[in-house]
Amino acid sequence: MRTMVDVEVIDDPAAATVALEPVRSRLLSELVEPASAATLAARLGIARQKINYHLRALESHDLVRVAEKRQWGGLTERLMIATAASYIVSPGAMGPVAVATHSGRQLDRLSASYLIALAARVIREVSTLLRRSTALDKRLATLSLDTEIRFRSAADRAAFSSDLTKAITTLAARYHDESTPGGRSHRLVVVAHPLPHDSRPKKAVMNPD
Repeated sequence: MRTMVDVEVIDDPAAATVALEPVRSRLLSELVEPASAATLAARLGIARQKINYHLRALESHDLVRVAEKRQWGGLTERLMIATAASYIVSPGAMGPVAVATHSGRQLDRLSASYLIALAARVIREVSTLLRRSTALDKRLATLSLDTEIRFRSAADRAAFSSDLTKAITTLAARYHDESTPGGRSHRLVVVAHPLPHDSRPKKAVMNPD
C-alpha cells in the first residue's frame, strides 16, 4: 500500500478543478484517515449516493484511493483515503497564463511580484523533481531555511540585505564548479518579506519623570 505523502502538488487543471469543488475539498480533509461513503455521509449530512459520486470524481484523478475493502454479507464496502495530507495547486495548472520568471516582461527583482514568480518556479521545479525521485525510490536532496528577524529600522534592513548578498556571493563563488564530472547544478533562492502582522507583545517603555 502506498504511503500517504505530506504534500501533493496538483498540476493538472482538471484535477485542480475537482479538488477545489467545496464538497470534494471537504472530503479530502476528512480522508486523512480511511473512511467509507456511509461514514462520510453521516459526518457531512450528505446522501451516500452523492458522496459516492464525489469520491469517484476524486479517485479518477488519483486524489483518493482504496485503503481497505470489507465484506458485509454479499456487499463490499470500500474505505477510501486521500493520497496526501494536504494539497497545493501548481501555478502550472494555469497553463499559458501561469506566472513565470522568464515571461519576457521586465520584472523588478525587488518587487513582491518577482518574489511570487520565484516561489511559483520553486513549486513547479521541485514538484517535478520529487515525482521523478519518488518513481526511482530515491530521496530528493533539498535544503530549506526558515526564520524570522525583526529590524529596528529600514536602514538596518538595507544593511542586512547588503551583507547577506555579499555573503551569498562569496559562498557561491567558493563552491561553484563548472567542469568537474559528476557535479550537479542546484538552484538557490533567497527571499524575505514582512510578516502579515507582528503579534509579538511590545515591551513597555518606562519614561523617566
